[in-house]
Amino acid sequence: MGTSVWAALGLSLTCLSAFSLISPAWFQSPTFSFGVLTYCSWPQGDRWNQSCGTFGTLDDIPNFAWKAAAALLLGGWLLLAFNAILLLSWVLAPKELCPGRGSSKPLGVQAASVAITVVGLLVFPISLASPFAKEACRNSSVYYSGQCQLGWGYVTAILNAVLASLLPMIGWPRVTQVRGRAIHFSRNREKITVMPEGRK
Repeated sequence: MGTSVWAALGLSLTCLSAFSLISPAWFQSPTFSFGVLTYCSWPQGDRWNQSCGTFGTLDDIPNFAWKAAAALLLGGWLLLAFNAILLLSWVLAPKELCPGRGSSKPLGVQAASVAITVVGLLVFPISLASPFAKEACRNSSVYYSGQCQLGWGYVTAILNAVLASLLPMIGWPRVTQVRGRAIHFSRNREKITVMPEGRK
């Protein structure tokens, strides 16, 4: 039951992270917005008449910090997706085919995903000093957005990272000492493992 909920939450966070990653609304001005991989422009006062573009490769991205942030965020998303697929396979496959079910390896993958994503989120605002961002935001610089405002895409990416960081804490096995024996409790298992205390 715990693995099913964990897999569903992981899959939901993976989809939301992908949605925020392709969003062009990380920083917005009255006539322009851009994200990690996409950007859009529109006439003043006519936001419904948008024209959008995409950075097809890392070479198309206009700044080194931007490229580094894109690579980190894509890497974090790929790890998150791999973790969600792994957990989903554990839920759907018979127990005999998955002897490692309930191990803490997926927790490590998820923690690595969160760490890489957080670094990418911290690196991305350095790209506000790029000529591309300065033209869009007027007088922007490192960690200063000029005339641009923080958009929902960046805020969503931050919230996804926070929620993804909470999942490993929820599913991490706990150890309790009772009368000289170690009892391992895990929400990912339906059994309790009792181990005798080692000799001193």
